[in-house]
Amino acid sequence: ILDKADVEFMDVAPNQIVGLSASLIPFLEHDDANRALMGSNMQRQAVPLLRPDVPVVGTGLEGKAARDARIQIHSEGNGIVEFVDANEIHVRYDRDEQEKLVSFEEDLIVYKLTKFIKTNQETCINLKPAVKKGQKVKKGDFLTEGYATQNGELALGKNLKVAFMPWKGYNFEDAIVISERVVKEDMFTSVHISEYELEVRDTKLGEEELTPDIPNVSEEATKDLDENGIIRVGATIKEGDILIGKITPKGESDPTPEEKLLRAIFGDKAGDAKDASLKAPNGVEGVIIGKKLFQRAKKDKNAKVREKAAIEKLEKVHEKNESDLMEVLLEKLTTLLTAHVSAGVGNNFGEIQIGKGAKFTTKNLSGLDYANINPLGWTGDKKVDDQINVLLHNYNIKFNEELGRYKREKFNISIGDELPAGVLKLAKVYLAIKRKLKVGDKMAGRHGNKGIVAKIVRQEDMPFLEDGTPVDVVLNPLGVPSRMNLGQIYETVLGWAGEKLGLKFATPIFDGASTEEIEKFCDEAGLPKFGHTYLYDGETGERFHQKATVGIIYIIKLHHMVDDKMHARSIGPYSLITQQPLGGKAQFGGQRFGEMEVWALEAYGASNILQELLTLKSDDIIGRAKTYESIVKGDNVPRAGIPESFNVLVHELRGLGLDLKFD
Repeated sequence: ILDKADVEFMDVAPNQIVGLSASLIPFLEHDDANRALMGSNMQRQAVPLLRPDVPVVGTGLEGKAARDARIQIHSEGNGIVEFVDANEIHVRYDRDEQEKLVSFEEDLIVYKLTKFIKTNQETCINLKPAVKKGQKVKKGDFLTEGYATQNGELALGKNLKVAFMPWKGYNFEDAIVISERVVKEDMFTSVHISEYELEVRDTKLGEEELTPDIPNVSEEATKDLDENGIIRVGATIKEGDILIGKITPKGESDPTPEEKLLRAIFGDKAGDAKDASLKAPNGVEGVIIGKKLFQRAKKDKNAKVREKAAIEKLEKVHEKNESDLMEVLLEKLTTLLTAHVSAGVGNNFGEIQIGKGAKFTTKNLSGLDYANINPLGWTGDKKVDDQINVLLHNYNIKFNEELGRYKREKFNISIGDELPAGVLKLAKVYLAIKRKLKVGDKMAGRHGNKGIVAKIVRQEDMPFLEDGTPVDVVLNPLGVPSRMNLGQIYETVLGWAGEKLGLKFATPIFDGASTEEIEKFCDEAGLPKFGHTYLYDGETGERFHQKATVGIIYIIKLHHMVDDKMHARSIGPYSLITQQPLGGKAQFGGQRFGEMEVWALEAYGASNILQELLTLKSDDIIGRAKTYESIVKGDNVPRAGIPESFNVLVHELRGLGLDLKFD
């Protein structure tokens, strides 16, 4: 250890060498770098839960992360909450005379809460009030919580009781066994919002139209559509339901005499249009929580007259708001400057506006261009000059707010919504889906210890402690030694002590709790050393032969959910060139049987299966049609023909000047 006189440079804090995500991992110093990197990246993939918990074992930066994210609403000063509901919070602030003098805000400020807004990850931002009516608040207090925060701290997941032991092979290879209690109590339930949109275009055959009146569709299927053909807010939908009704003109084919007669009698125009509605995709169920319709402003004669009148009215309101704001500013400036003379007031271009030694009057103050005025050094009195600086700053904020509102409204009246060329309207619907934890969902700790839920076990069948408490999660102990992320073991033991003692721990990285300190807390909580204890089989009641490590781990649900991944296909779209099925869920594609899979079947000698996969089930166009026909008729499947990809190869070779001929 160096003498302090020899130290020339020292870090401010031990955690400054890592980023935000890594500094939220307790006992990071005990984790291998590769796993710490995974832990950091996976925290970014966490899904905001309906009921999250603050970690029992944290690093002390959870509060800082939540505050600096700037999602939540904070108190701007000391005051009292006058009204609270799910959408608004009203706070009356205690402002002294000086604060009132430089502010353009009322004492009572109304905060609108962000409700059910979709993120880019299709998760949901929903803020809830964290204060009650009549509650006193101090500057900086959290007024709201939600979106992965609780009590002013970051809360990405839940604290769960974990046992490290094998369980009937269900936690083999990083799989996770969880208790049914976790699902029943909505511990990892989250809300996801999907956006679906449909464009209305001007086609060669005529304009498309949004309408609930769709040809050859039952009244039952369109009962929830409004006059624009958009589904109502609050409707519960399942796959195949119409979300937005649209008809598009179809080319005139010669109608039969019967059709002509029916159209003459009923005036049916539906024959001229075909259904082009947007339907809910496969595997989707949820509730409609919002809808929007964007359209260009129409440019007929009457529309121009209406537009002119609306803009004139808007300009009058804007001018009045600006003059009212200027009146308030002049009143406040006059109050501040009554007893002072000018020390030289200039603008941002260096031009003097009010000369040195001149008195401040309403006339010379009202003649200033406050957008370009220099707010500094008006009187030479520092206290007054500081107040003028703050006052002009607040005025410019208010002025720009009003100007922005005016420009937006004028744009909406004259141009309407900005849409791509050829698009007349754009309809959007927002669908909320509530997802409980299920088999196939991905979960992780903060130490890169990730896994897939393999089995959800009844609470009474889970292993239990000597006092009868069942554990929530069973993890495989083989996931620890080779990965060298021992931080999870430290967290497990200290977390259990924290739960027993009702404490929350902050162990900063590289400066965290030592083994001796953890042992001391375990003794204090009356826990076995390092969480080693006997467990009992929930199904038989027998004690397991060996002790297992038990404790509390902070677990998060990741964005990779089975509902988004699950996919099945029979007949679907084919590639135009190769005539093989497309790939991927988005294209409703098939499973790729690649080169290495072919080798596997060759090794087994499964020649018939191999031939079928490479021809009838893929790109033998005639063969697959005949196969379908033979299955319907109950005949034997026909022999395979020539796959289309072979023809593609022949054409490629012709491009090289090689002409293949077959006998």
